[in-house]
Amino acid sequence: MSSAQENAFYGELTTRNKGVVSAGEQARLRGATVLVAGCGSIGGAAVEPLARLGVRSFVLADPGTYEVNNLNRQIAAARDVDRNKAEVAGERVAAINPHADVRVFPKGVTEKTAEALVEGCDVIVDGVDVTTMDGWRAKHLLHRIALQRRVPLVTGWDIAGAQYVRCYDYRYIRKPFDGAICEADLGRLTSWQLLLRAVPLRYVPVEMLVEVRTNLGRPDYSFPQVTYVAMMFGALTSHMVVKLLSGATVRPQVYIDVHQQVRSIRHRIATRLRRAAALAALTPALLKLARSGKGS
Repeated sequence: MSSAQENAFYGELTTRNKGVVSAGEQARLRGATVLVAGCGSIGGAAVEPLARLGVRSFVLADPGTYEVNNLNRQIAAARDVDRNKAEVAGERVAAINPHADVRVFPKGVTEKTAEALVEGCDVIVDGVDVTTMDGWRAKHLLHRIALQRRVPLVTGWDIAGAQYVRCYDYRYIRKPFDGAICEADLGRLTSWQLLLRAVPLRYVPVEMLVEVRTNLGRPDYSFPQVTYVAMMFGALTSHMVVKLLSGATVRPQVYIDVHQQVRSIRHRIATRLRRAAALAALTPALLKLARSGKGS
């Protein structure tokens, strides 16, 4: 297609954004490059809304392939099982906007790829998996380079029925993870201990507290994750990306407990009481875990 046809396509694609997305914001979306590192649960949920909002240039990175247990929440179909997640995400972008520029890194974030991933990017969506220490090392590397390049980064944690979104605006923040996790921690803390530093306990819903108490310390444990919480990350993050690209600042922390929002007032009060009891029961184990991290 000619540039005139491409412009006409883009104008029609984004015409219903008018009145919500300003002309200046739309121009920034069109000219920006967004890196989505980790295209599974939360990262994958951000790709499609960003493409539909009008982002034309993507860098997509993920070393993983789809498994059947991913299909309860990730943007994939049975035919995508065993396929690379970044490659599938790239196909979704092209299906929405055939003029999009998509670079795919099927090896994910590594020492060899990290610099190239971040170079030229305007915003980073961090969906790197942290169920393994290799994932934590890749995530911390990504944050270090984002800090060096002064690129704002949005990440999140879908925790049972709640979504905790964290914006590390490295245009202003001067330490990776705002100082909560340093590089040395990766060699002396477990995944659980790192998670306790990344996600404040006040943002952990009651369902997860019960799960944690049962499974604390299990290295093979998989967190419960459901589709509506993952999709909420995509909704929140795509809007945050619009604002960050326009030069605005956004709230550093956004937390929404879907289950609690839907419950009746009576059940919401009962859940708060249940949460307090679950937290009290879990506190000794959490304190022990936190102290073991400090003493390492």
